[in-house]
Amino acid sequence: MNAFTRESAFRIVIVGHVDHGKSTLVGRLLHETGTLPVGKVESLRKVCEKRGMPFEWAFVMDALQAERDQGITIDTAQILFHTDRRPYVIIDAPGHKEFLKNMITGAASADAAVLVIDAIEGVQEQSRRHGYLLHLLGLRQLAVVVNKMDAVGYAQDRFEEVATEIRAYLADIGVTPTQVIPAAARHGDNIVAQSGKMPWYHGPTVTQVLDGFAPRVESTSLPLRFPVQDVFKFDHRRIVAGRVESGRIRVGDRLLFSPSGKTARVSSIETWNAPAAPSSAGAGQSIGIMLDEQVFIERGQIASHVEDAPVGTDVFRARLFWLGRAPLSVGRRYKMKLVTAEHWVTVEAIERVIDVNDLAAVPTEWVERNAVAEVVFRSRGQVALDEFVDDPKTGRFVLVDNFDIVGGGVISMAGFPDRRCRPDSADNDLTAVAHQVTTADRNRANGHASGILWLTGLSGSGKSTIAMELERRLFAKGRQVFVLDGDNVRQGLCADLGFSAEDRAENIRRVGEVAHLFAQSGMIVIAAFISPYRADRDRVRAIAPGLFHEIHVKAPLELCQRRDPKGLYLKARQGAIAEFTGVSAPYEPPLRPELEIDTGRLSIEESVDLIMRYIDRESVRGEAVGMAHPDVSL
Repeated sequence: MNAFTRESAFRIVIVGHVDHGKSTLVGRLLHETGTLPVGKVESLRKVCEKRGMPFEWAFVMDALQAERDQGITIDTAQILFHTDRRPYVIIDAPGHKEFLKNMITGAASADAAVLVIDAIEGVQEQSRRHGYLLHLLGLRQLAVVVNKMDAVGYAQDRFEEVATEIRAYLADIGVTPTQVIPAAARHGDNIVAQSGKMPWYHGPTVTQVLDGFAPRVESTSLPLRFPVQDVFKFDHRRIVAGRVESGRIRVGDRLLFSPSGKTARVSSIETWNAPAAPSSAGAGQSIGIMLDEQVFIERGQIASHVEDAPVGTDVFRARLFWLGRAPLSVGRRYKMKLVTAEHWVTVEAIERVIDVNDLAAVPTEWVERNAVAEVVFRSRGQVALDEFVDDPKTGRFVLVDNFDIVGGGVISMAGFPDRRCRPDSADNDLTAVAHQVTTADRNRANGHASGILWLTGLSGSGKSTIAMELERRLFAKGRQVFVLDGDNVRQGLCADLGFSAEDRAENIRRVGEVAHLFAQSGMIVIAAFISPYRADRDRVRAIAPGLFHEIHVKAPLELCQRRDPKGLYLKARQGAIAEFTGVSAPYEPPLRPELEIDTGRLSIEESVDLIMRYIDRESVRGEAVGMAHPDVSL
């Protein structure tokens, strides 16, 4: 074993319900492969005799004194062993519900897993929970061992019953086990050699299944992700240190550091204890890099190639396993650790809690300990990340509360726009044209100020109807006014866009720019768009903060569905429309709109009256958008 190291070994995690025989399986496996040091078993037998305890193969792995006293594994134990094919590190994870955090810690670093199920007790809640968490952690190589077959007389029908149940459960969460193996770990049946006591089983043994797992493949084919661990300063040199989590980095590459947007080229790659500086480095390597210019880089930023950056967002979905003693609830704030970065995030919504027994979705206002839930988080600022399905290394996180790890999960951007981080430098060849006629001149000529009245709300809330009536009334008063409506814009300006989260974000970006140009020309622009994402609306506001007025056209989802003027909700419920706001995609209501209109209790006439009063009030206060003089009103 001297030639084998933990770093080069294939990592297997052994999980399962308490007392189903995980540690016994591992202990016997080590014995059968001749991995145990000489005299190890004899010394353990003497310890057991001294204490008046029966010898258990589990004691080979139970490293803590408390475990021998209590007969349970309370921490992950790791040990090297090998077959003729390759070396392994076996991670024996605790099965007791109270030590679920330790099990997750062990499983998170594994390449494959073995789920142990007692042939007598069958599939238990903790068996299902462990299977679900393995799936959540991204482990796709899984074998199942139906242990203690000696206790059921090596009965084939009992094995088939347990195997059928666990296969069905795993299939429901999208996992197909490599093999389901009947075994009696205490006696070594089907561990290394085929057991003569189960002639009806013709499949591989446990070691044959382990040897059949696909070897670990470093993520060099994925986009470059190089999280910054630290920046070291030596004289005039500044070395950015970290571990390449995926992809490959080369001298001369132009890097984007997200979410800051700083860019620079790699001038050299530094490694430790190397005879010469390498020209490239790949996934799994810890390196330092020097840049061709002095840019401010700090721990937690993620370096990538400019053309293939991570997502930049302040809101994301997560499938979360919760380990905190206090329940997770809406509004609570936690520290999120994502590779080397730390961000404060707030629970914006708990969409559902998943019952690991039957995978049913349970709506709730909090998440109890050891539960799995789908949660929406919002961060204080931009976070650089990837969806877990795209890159597990930068799509997985843990939550910390008062220095304790209270949860962890994997990231999804389903329903939210996939905004890639961008360089912070604009094209220096572009120069804005200065008009000879200013917006103030146009306002004086029109006799009123210009501006953007942005109506946002669910489909069916009444935005377009209100917008058209508001346009009619303002035009009757001599105002220069025009409506930009979602359906109308998509027939021309945005005809090339679909309805994905990214296309919706681009749709609003284009409309915001057009609305801004209209307002600069002296027009009152009424924009009626669902515009479901706060970030998109805030981006439109940021173009010209003094011109933008956000009006939330509010109505309960149930009422919008009953109205359903275009039949869209019905189509979405039938699956004909994907990612439909309010059904399968989120709507983020404004936090502080200039005006809120509840069309659940107000008629169209009353709603328009409210907006007209708002316009008059703002004009009197002299705060109407684009005011040239106090006597020029919106």
